[in-house]
Amino acid sequence: MTVSQVGPPEVQPAAQPAPAGRLHGNRALLTASAALVLAVLVLSALSLSVGAGEVGAGDVLDYVLGRHGARDSSRLSLVVGDLRLPRTLTALAVGAALGTAGCLLQAVTRNPLAETGLLGVNAGASLGVVVGIAFLGVHSGYGYLLWAFGGAVLASALVLLIANRRGGGSPMRLVLAGSALGATFGGITSVLIVNSAETYDRFRFWVLGSLAGVEGFTKLTSLAPVLAAGFVVALLIARPLSALALGDDLAKGLGHRPGVIRVVVAVAVTLLTAASVALVGPISFLGLLAGFLARAVTGPRLTAQLLLAGLIGAGVLTGSDVLARVVSRPFEAPVSVIIALFGAPVLIGIVRSRRMASMGMTDPAADESPKGGRAAAVRAPRPAGSDSLVVRTGSLSLLVPRRAAVAAFALAALLVGAVVLSAYAGQSQMGLSRTFGAVFGSGDRFDVLLVQKFRLGRIVAGLAAGAALGLAGCLTQTLARNRLATPELLGVNDGATAAVLLSATLSGTFGAWWAGPLGALAAVLVVTTVSGGLGQRGYRVLVVGLAMSALASAVTQVVLSRRSLNSAGSLYVWTSGSLNGRSYSVAVPVLIGLAVLVPLALAVTRHLNVLRFDDSTAASLGVAPGRVRLVCMLLAVGLAGLAVGICGPVGFVALASPVIAGRLAGPLRVPVVGSMLVGSALVVLADTVGRIALDGAEIPVGIVTTVLGGPFLLWVLLGRSAATRV
Repeated sequence: MTVSQVGPPEVQPAAQPAPAGRLHGNRALLTASAALVLAVLVLSALSLSVGAGEVGAGDVLDYVLGRHGARDSSRLSLVVGDLRLPRTLTALAVGAALGTAGCLLQAVTRNPLAETGLLGVNAGASLGVVVGIAFLGVHSGYGYLLWAFGGAVLASALVLLIANRRGGGSPMRLVLAGSALGATFGGITSVLIVNSAETYDRFRFWVLGSLAGVEGFTKLTSLAPVLAAGFVVALLIARPLSALALGDDLAKGLGHRPGVIRVVVAVAVTLLTAASVALVGPISFLGLLAGFLARAVTGPRLTAQLLLAGLIGAGVLTGSDVLARVVSRPFEAPVSVIIALFGAPVLIGIVRSRRMASMGMTDPAADESPKGGRAAAVRAPRPAGSDSLVVRTGSLSLLVPRRAAVAAFALAALLVGAVVLSAYAGQSQMGLSRTFGAVFGSGDRFDVLLVQKFRLGRIVAGLAAGAALGLAGCLTQTLARNRLATPELLGVNDGATAAVLLSATLSGTFGAWWAGPLGALAAVLVVTTVSGGLGQRGYRVLVVGLAMSALASAVTQVVLSRRSLNSAGSLYVWTSGSLNGRSYSVAVPVLIGLAVLVPLALAVTRHLNVLRFDDSTAASLGVAPGRVRLVCMLLAVGLAGLAVGICGPVGFVALASPVIAGRLAGPLRVPVVGSMLVGSALVVLADTVGRIALDGAEIPVGIVTTVLGGPFLLWVLLGRSAATRV
């Protein structure tokens, strides 16, 4: 009773500012929405007015409004009715679909860096198109549409099935399953491409993404029901998804079912993305950009985010398509390249702005939860005890961990076996004993020549590249305290690949190994400079790294699309990761680099062990975290760049090597030597498998590691032992 009497005079003034703040926020949102709608209308009008056919804005307006008999003109009907109008509407629909899908995926994974390709949709669509081209002779746009949509739906269904096993369905399991399956599908796609020049010739233009093939409304009307269903599901799931942002427990308390919500969101993302990829090819980076920008404008209001993300996606794709038609007349530039060139600086600008904190883009390392602290305590290195062996020589003594030493000897024996097997496998009929003798220079002269001159040069190149990748991955994962961290996150692989291809284009010759380290170093310098330094700016580095990767990847795809078929085919094999034609001369620079960088890495190993604690603990033990982090990052970049210079971007070796070595050696120390041995063995064995798997054809080593790396990632991170962690 007392509360009801004193409530009105006291509560009313206190509640006054809230509606005012909410009204201000609504006005800002309405202003932003109106500006976006106006921008989309202007870009749509520009899209209708620009292009081939020399039809101006006045003629287009007459045709749209049906004035002056414009619709009776066959020329206007062809240019406007059959080309520009369907193309513009397709750009608006696809852009809105990708923007909405990206926003949904970022919300359900609680990760503002999530992209529509995370569910394996793009990889599944690409595999579907390649299967249609290679086995059924599909060559029409409508055929691409059907096979792309089927592959995308199949990939997403498999991701949902894998992620929801054993009571899963968490955001982490969804992302990991999508990444792993997407990598495997991408590897299978590459296997089919490298063995068919015709398939590659058609695929290399489709994969760039373009609206140039849109003619008439046939394609759009075929998939309009799918897009409409995706938009409806997205709007209906917005409110339950907002509740899920509060946490699974609170969402359950409000009457929602988190597992069902995630499945429905995945279905909506699949419908929107699969239809988009089927219509115009894989347009990467747009979903991430649209969702990111919408979140920056609206804040946590999910329904508003979805609407603005759709508008932003529609505007960006339409505007990029207009630019694609005019920047390189009379040809068209790939629209995905335009989006990367435009979107990367915008994304970097958002990351550098003060809106960072309001978007939830805080440093993950600073978010110390009890659970995270407990996990960190469990994984922290323990002091050496009974597991170590003291080796004394006079006044000198050395403490050797027994388990790590046994693991190193076992890995060394495995590596020797891998070398012998690789030297033995091939077209000749040498036996294993003759091969083993030829490795050490004994036996028949022809055998020694074949093994030492041709096969061992390739093997040495693989050993050097694998060791460099393994060590680079070990350093990166230790610095990030994350088993998923690799130099690729900083744009190293894409930067090095683009630099090597550009050097080949400018010089006319291929094989400049030095271009790889220079490209990797340039990528990291840009990433670290723009993001404000490595330090503790976790998401800043990741976002800028993604932007750099998008730019470098766009450069790579453009270089490949502009070269002749024979040249592009051979370069594509290298960009997939290949040891074909590699010899001692190529391996020598990396061996020299390893001779310099490995001792430095071993010298900082003691500091790396301490760095696995938090920075304050490391500083109290006399270690300068910033200095150690910078030195190790430079080492990792140099090693990864050298490896790319040898054999191109070989995937998953930098990820898998430290995980395998750590499991064998135990948690006492950073597995520097073990990671190098595992990396070398993986590359040599994968190269051997690629040479003998298909009769008369060779699968590049990078494709083999990618195909096998996806299941490995699932086994390591989604198995029984990891169920409680992800």
